[in-house]
Amino acid sequence: MKAFFEGIQFLFEKILFAPMNLLRSLELDNWWLANIITWIFIIICCAATWYWIKQLRVFKANNEDDQDTTAHSFLS
Repeated sequence: MKAFFEGIQFLFEKILFAPMNLLRSLELDNWWLANIITWIFIIICCAATWYWIKQLRVFKANNEDDQDTTAHSFLS
């Protein structure tokens, strides 16, 4: 049973977290490259927010959005 848990430890520490260890060591040399994953997620979130606001404007222009507070039964 001990070998099973040591196998799980090896899988996570040596294989699955290897990219994170690489980014951690890269941080000492270049902060921007080490945080590239963060920047990618920020760009994705900004694009999703822009698209969401664009869609809200489209629905509002077509008068398809329901601004009534009693639109849901639990609010009445």
